Amino acid sequence: MKERPSKLAVLWTSADRETALKMVFMYTKNAKKNGWFDEVKLVVWGPSAKLLAEDFELQAYFRSMVQIGVEAIACKACADSYGVSEALEKLGTNVFYIGEAFTQILKDDYTMITV
Repeated sequence: MKERPSKLAVLWTSADRETALKMVFMYTKNAKKNGWFDEVKLVVWGPSAKLLAEDFELQAYFRSMVQIGVEAIACKACADSYGVSEALEKLGTNVFYIGEAFTQILKDDYTMITV
């Protein structure tokens, strides 16, 4: 019997910079880089969108995650409310109305971390 691919989704909603650097980004990047999960998604939602769009150090780290295959997605409603949709897209984030897609993540056996 073939084992199902392992899937991780990290829901990042916090505007706390230290949390981003010392937990969200560190674990997400290592989960992909080290093959701990086959698929790794980082969901940027709420205040985290504004923080990412304004912080150059976070942007550099974020780009490095996208380059190794972390799939970055963001809530368009939230990003638009902060005026940062275009900035997030330039970082390699797929920005769209995320409610339905996020519901599917929850139904598709992803391991979920919420920060």
